[in-house]
Amino acid sequence: MTIKCLLLDIEGTTTSISFVKDELFPYIRKELQTYLEANWDSLELQNDIELLRKQAIEDTLTMVGVPEIASSDQTPASIINSVIANVNWNMDQDRKMTALKQLQGHMWRKGYSSGEIHGHLYEDVEEALKLWTSSGKKVYIYSSGSVEAQKLLFGHSVAGNLLQYFSGHFDTQIGLKVETASYREICKSTGFAPDEILFLTDLPTEAIAASEAGVQVKLLVRPGNAPLTEEIIQRFSICHDFREIKLIE
Repeated sequence: MTIKCLLLDIEGTTTSISFVKDELFPYIRKELQTYLEANWDSLELQNDIELLRKQAIEDTLTMVGVPEIASSDQTPASIINSVIANVNWNMDQDRKMTALKQLQGHMWRKGYSSGEIHGHLYEDVEEALKLWTSSGKKVYIYSSGSVEAQKLLFGHSVAGNLLQYFSGHFDTQIGLKVETASYREICKSTGFAPDEILFLTDLPTEAIAASEAGVQVKLLVRPGNAPLTEEIIQRFSICHDFREIKLIE
């Protein structure tokens, strides 16, 4: 079946893991208290805090050591301190949860707009996006990062604003990337049959979930990505950059 749609992961696929680990995440830790204090009266921030509060309550039912967020009737200082503890704990656990990713996206907005952050892209990405879309392919992003964070990265990338090349964005609100059901939902949303979609990712767990939904998969082997086992190399097609991807016309 001809590939009609490309579904792209971000970290380790279009963007280096080091950019996320060494720039984006440290920015959150560094700016969190200042951001909370400066935006305390905004409805957006209060909604973010409430989402984190509800997630923390839910997490305490199945996890140990979850820092809960102070109730809304506590002082702002108490709530802010508890939010900082909760966010840092969730980041330490590398949680892929909507509540955390939503707050991070709102914080990165400031960093991108001020020019403090520029989204890293591998040098083959822009060329591939132009080639794929000019030949009639649709391109979507699926990342654990929020849709807003995705748009910020590609809208303020080192190659400029590349948002014109994307037909849509998916995040954890459609489901976790390691769950097969998520890819079935993406197929329904985009209108493409599973075997018309090529998913590009660096993570075997995501590749397995997508392939079980019938989606075609290629695993990216980029500098800094985790090594792949021989079993995974035998199971999935491997490529080192997007220029190696030859789509059937």
